[in-house]
Amino acid sequence: MTSLQPWWWAALPVLLLPLWWHRQKRQRTAAELLATARFLPSSAPQQRRIWRWTDVLLLIVRLALLVALIAWLAVTVFPWRGNTVLVATGLDPAWVERQIASARMQDATRIALPPRVLDWLHRNEHAWRDDARILVLARSGDVPMPAHPPQFDRGITFRLAPAAPPPPRVHHVVLATEDARWQALFAAFGAAGERYEIATAPTAQTELIVWDRPGAPPAGWKAPHWWRSGGIGKQVRAAGLQLTYADTPQGRNWSGMPWPPASAADAASLHEAWQALAVAPLPYPLPALETTPAHASSAAADGTRAPWWPWLLLGLFILERLLAHARRT
Repeated sequence: MTSLQPWWWAALPVLLLPLWWHRQKRQRTAAELLATARFLPSSAPQQRRIWRWTDVLLLIVRLALLVALIAWLAVTVFPWRGNTVLVATGLDPAWVERQIASARMQDATRIALPPRVLDWLHRNEHAWRDDARILVLARSGDVPMPAHPPQFDRGITFRLAPAAPPPPRVHHVVLATEDARWQALFAAFGAAGERYEIATAPTAQTELIVWDRPGAPPAGWKAPHWWRSGGIGKQVRAAGLQLTYADTPQGRNWSGMPWPPASAADAASLHEAWQALAVAPLPYPLPALETTPAHASSAAADGTRAPWWPWLLLGLFILERLLAHARRT
């Protein structure tokens, strides 16, 4: 309902039709016994207006059916949007004006860029007229690239501003060890561009616990990942290392890495394996592009976007027919 046709209210006078119809139909003739003696004047049949519960329910259902039909037509049938520019918040105003001027869309309507803009465009594409143009201005990295190139019924232009450099990511690590080589290892990891905050006890932000002590760790210690010297579990190979992992109530235990890494090559292999297995990859950003119309069927697309509309109309129609039959009986 967010893309209602602006003139949808012009169809509201249609709701007066059921009201007028029921006003005409609600007259019921009440038969009265009339005298038949010749000396009495003739009396015309008397009528009175009677509202029955079926009349009230039928009127409500017919009004609901008309409202649903008007809304469906306003949302899915009559396109009304013209040239539109979707602008992400926080962009340089001068850059935005240059892009709009180069596209010759100074008179286009401007809309704030919604989240998940590709899905939003697929859901609301029917609201644009056939000759309308759409320009999307976003920051590089704000729009992730889908698995397949985006396809729309019309051409859409995506222009991206340079993204601001992201702040360095901070990893919270607990070192339960007395070996200074682990401290040196994570200091070397920090030189690769990310920050590692070392602690002696886990918190809610802890991502990794390195347990290099005899005995079992405290039962209250929990983290998504653990590095331990030995263990059994599933095998996985990454960066030339044959690692073993097993899921436990305290987190996922990793073993099989050099314990501790004794050379720069071992440290590099461990860092590469850790990045490949435990760090979620960043989504690939959508590049600047201009899509070509796919010429898909708008009716079929609308049916897949809102499959509950036909069921709602069908349900109201069946209910209206049942109440109409109940009123006649």
